[in-house]
Amino acid sequence: MQQINIGIIGFGTVGAGTFEVLTENREIIADRVGMEVTVKKIADLDIDSDRGIPVDRELLTGDAMDVIDDPEIDVVVELIGGVEKAREYILKAMEKGKHVVTANKALLAEFGQEIYEAAEKYGVSLGFEASVGGGIPIIGAMKCGLSANRIQTMMGILNGTSNYILTRMTQEGLPYDSVIREAVNLGLAEDPPTLDVDGTDAAHKLAILISIAFGSAVSFKDIYREGIGALTPDDIRFAGEFGYRVKLLAIARNLGDRLEARVHPAMIPKDHILANVNEAYNAIYLEGDFMGPNLYYGLGAGRRPTGSAVVSDIMSLARHIRFEPKGPIPPLGHVRSPEKRILIEPIQELTSAYYFRFSALDSPGVLSKIAGILGEHEISISSVIQEGREVAGSVPIIMLTHEANESNVQKAISLIDELEFLTDKTVLIRVNEQS
Repeated sequence: MQQINIGIIGFGTVGAGTFEVLTENREIIADRVGMEVTVKKIADLDIDSDRGIPVDRELLTGDAMDVIDDPEIDVVVELIGGVEKAREYILKAMEKGKHVVTANKALLAEFGQEIYEAAEKYGVSLGFEASVGGGIPIIGAMKCGLSANRIQTMMGILNGTSNYILTRMTQEGLPYDSVIREAVNLGLAEDPPTLDVDGTDAAHKLAILISIAFGSAVSFKDIYREGIGALTPDDIRFAGEFGYRVKLLAIARNLGDRLEARVHPAMIPKDHILANVNEAYNAIYLEGDFMGPNLYYGLGAGRRPTGSAVVSDIMSLARHIRFEPKGPIPPLGHVRSPEKRILIEPIQELTSAYYFRFSALDSPGVLSKIAGILGEHEISISSVIQEGREVAGSVPIIMLTHEANESNVQKAISLIDELEFLTDKTVLIRVNEQS
């Protein structure tokens, strides 16, 4: 039987999971690709720590270039994370004519165009299934199964840490800081989990999905992002009273000549399919012009699910190598790139309904003054909750609006926050009624 040799750079959580899948399911993998898939070298700065799996020490090296320079290695698997070193290693591997598999969402979101062009230049293939959704096969689905469609809508819960935090705040009424500590102690979050909770991680993943849908790399820096740090159990409780749940959503919509792309907390109806995705699970909802609605659900991170996704790319490349087709697999699934650059609509152009929580002194005229400023900016109120109980000397005033323009909302809130009877910054959550 033919053999394909793999070199792994990075032997942390995902690297160990990848090695575990390749060794534990060795026979299944060989049967399904028609050739042996063998790990020839593993590079990591730490080659002494126990990974919980048996590893032949002869495979280990402290130098990534031992993997890249090895002429017998067919596929380099980059799993070190970060950007600069990973970028350097991937480009060097491609220059050596090696196919590459990576789980590096930050690298592809920030330097995707350079990486995709290098793959074309050197005639190699690039797999990155594990960069979005962990064990959810969303990249393969979009590049292959759904490729005949124009994707109209993408909406997803793309960060398991944030989803776990919001689930615990919703179900237990726990404060944000308390759940953060719990998530870190359980190993579900980094310490601190900045990129998870501020929307950056989800924006990285959304940038990759958009690039596949439209055939051209888009920078995550153009995607509006906002985190969950300002939310309290009260916000989640009030949202529930209005019939909604709060999730950190990544949203993209095809508007024809431009694209809506944003990551932020959103209120969605309790009966929406994404409203019931809880704990550390991810889900991606897609709509296409012919396929209708699709939902992809599963564990978005973790050693074994992400390792499974990495190995799926290795297997795809192994089949490709075995049958020796003429050219590499196009990284984004588009043989011809679109002529026009993807334009992302500024968040200021968004039209949405909004939730506001104002913290105010309990004095006459407060509600009418706030309502007056909103009215001056063409923002109409659909519901109000005004509780009499004081919290740290303030009373919460909760409003739900009809649809309004984001630019008008931001102008109004900036004026309201300057009022002398406001004791804290206004909390704003966008309401997502659309599927």
